[in-house]
Amino acid sequence: MSLQFISIPPTTDRKPVALIVALHGWGANARDLTALAPAFNLPDYQFVFPDAPFPHPQVMGGKMWYDLANKDAEGLVESRELLKELLLSLESSTGVPLSRTILGGFSQGGAMTLDVGLTLPLAGLICLSGYLHSSISPVAGIALPPVSIVHGTQDTIVPVSAAVRSRESLIAWGAPVQYREFNMGHEIIPEVVDVMRSFVVETVSKSD
Repeated sequence: MSLQFISIPPTTDRKPVALIVALHGWGANARDLTALAPAFNLPDYQFVFPDAPFPHPQVMGGKMWYDLANKDAEGLVESRELLKELLLSLESSTGVPLSRTILGGFSQGGAMTLDVGLTLPLAGLICLSGYLHSSISPVAGIALPPVSIVHGTQDTIVPVSAAVRSRESLIAWGAPVQYREFNMGHEIIPEVVDVMRSFVVETVSKSD
C-alpha cells in the first residue's frame, strides 16, 4: 500500500527548486488544500497533496490519517510509515532533497506533520490548527527543523491550548518555532497563507 496524491508541478519549465507537501485534515481529502498552490505564487515549487489512507466513517469521499474515535488512534502507525515512505520516494522522483522540502498540514494533518516531520531532515514544518501527539518524543542527536505553528483563538475543534502545548514542547526540545494566533476558528484565512508563504521562502532560502 502506498499513499495516493495530487501533484502540481512548477508552472515554469524548470525543475522544482523546492517541494511543499500538504496534509489534509480528518474527513477531508487530497483536493482540500490544492488551492494553496496558486495562492502561494511560487512558480518554481512543486506541490504534493496526499490522500490519507483510510476512508472516513461518516464523510462520503473523506479520508482520515487515523481513527479519532478510537482511543488507540487506530491507523496511526500505518499512516506514519506510509507518509515517511512517500516523502523519501518524492526525494528521488522529484530530485528535490528533504532539506528543501516543507511538510505542512491542517488539523489532523498538522498532527501528522509534527509526528513524522520531527524524525526527518526536512527544511521546515507547518502545523495549522493542529496538535502534538502525546506519544512523540524527539530523536536524540537529530537537529529539529524549524516549525511554524498557526492557530485560531476561536477554534472550537482543536483548542488554542493545544497549539500552546505544542510550542512549549518543541521549544523545550530545541526546535526553532514561529508561533502565530489569529482571531479565527478552525480554518485557513488569507492572512494565514501570507504567514505560511513567508515561512516557506525564508526557510528554503536558508537551505541554499
